[in-house]
Amino acid sequence: MNNFQYYAPTQVVFGKDTENEVGALTASFGCKKALVHYGGKSAVESGLLDRVYRSLDENGVPYVSLGGVMPNPRLSKIHEGIALCKREGIDFILAVGGGSVIDSAKAIGYGVVNDGEVWDFYEQKRIPSACLPIGCVLTIAAAGSEMSDSSVITNDEGIKRGYVNKVCRLKFAVMNPELTFTLPVYQVACGCVDIIMHTLERWLDPKRVDSELTDSIAVVLMKTVMRNALILKDIPHDYNAAAEIMWAGSLSHNGLTGCGGSGGDWSTHQIEHELSGMFDVAHGAGLSAVWAVWARYVYKSLPSRFAKLGAEVFGVSSNNEEKTALFAIDSMEAFFRSINMPTSIHELGVDLTEEQIKELAFRCSFSGKRKLGSFHPLDIPDLEAIYRKAK
Repeated sequence: MNNFQYYAPTQVVFGKDTENEVGALTASFGCKKALVHYGGKSAVESGLLDRVYRSLDENGVPYVSLGGVMPNPRLSKIHEGIALCKREGIDFILAVGGGSVIDSAKAIGYGVVNDGEVWDFYEQKRIPSACLPIGCVLTIAAAGSEMSDSSVITNDEGIKRGYVNKVCRLKFAVMNPELTFTLPVYQVACGCVDIIMHTLERWLDPKRVDSELTDSIAVVLMKTVMRNALILKDIPHDYNAAAEIMWAGSLSHNGLTGCGGSGGDWSTHQIEHELSGMFDVAHGAGLSAVWAVWARYVYKSLPSRFAKLGAEVFGVSSNNEEKTALFAIDSMEAFFRSINMPTSIHELGVDLTEEQIKELAFRCSFSGKRKLGSFHPLDIPDLEAIYRKAK
């Protein structure tokens, strides 16, 4: 097992009606005035925002609101939030929503307490010294941002970038699985794909050896998500299935499933980021559209790791390592299809031109300045080939 550091400071308040505790939680951090940050009409029409406001009022926490966060959160909205927080003297951000809202809150938190352009952090030009304290009421199980040190935002030219820094980790996450019941089945499935990928991309680590416990946690997490995703496909309001998925989302991306590894291979996420940045597709759907193509492109660099996935997650028993590795890839792709997730870019409603393929690969390589991945470092021709095969 490799050396590692594990840091997960977020307080989790999990279960039915827990959104009613958000006022006391926010007040406990000495909040003088909060920004309530949220997405669209669902939070309003469901009555969730009213319950949040009531809880804040009952605990004497003043607040202002900023809604309108889009999937693949935009830099322009983040700039609006930074200006609002500075104008109103905000000292705490309460994100009410899913990963996009939480990621937007993290970027706002960076921008309020650090001078200069917040996009600089996402372009790796500067390092923030701090972040406003943030809490959340989670409404979508997917991104794991409620317990992670990462956030992903998109500038207004369609460039999507992620940033990792422990100073943005949330103070608390309120997690009521019932709040996911208003989601379309498609969005639930997208979330399940994202959760699996956060685990799988840590699992598919060529330098991860002798990590029996971490591997076992990852296997159980992936199998739990796959089993309960199928339940939610047919019974969207099954509380226990929704609870398992919500908790898995947090554990998949808080660092637990990477302990003892070397970071994993995040090529699929990077490849997808360019798709959703350019075409605004759902992140989870984009991941399922490209993962199997990437996997078949790189698996020969270390077939044993993919074969281990086949044996431990999909239960295949074979002495043929390559055959087992390909079975694992085929089985994961079949699972995506079983929950009606796309397995090609065309199924996202996007028909790539050759010019777009070249542009996606160029962006993904940071204009030719980086190679992606730890299995098989991918340069621009590799990335073009993957986009082309996935189309």
